[in-house]
Amino acid sequence: MESIQSWVSKNKLASIGGLWATGVGASLAYSTARTPLKTSLKLIHARMHAQALTLGVLSAAAVFHYYDQQRAGEEVHGAAASAN
Repeated sequence: MESIQSWVSKNKLASIGGLWATGVGASLAYSTARTPLKTSLKLIHARMHAQALTLGVLSAAAVFHYYDQQRAGEEVHGAAASAN
């Protein structure tokens, strides 16, 4: 789990882009199998689903970044206090 977190921290844009592409592919596969829509409508729906997924992932990344910065700040303050 730690290795996955470190890779995602180092490659934030690649992980978000990969998740977006996966979301588009999954949505296209689902809509192709389930609904009798035109191809253009399937693409529009897939893009909308992927955008919603991306917003969720970006929100989660922002929360993760905030708590990561908080933890790093506490470690710096803790190390300074123990050095004195």
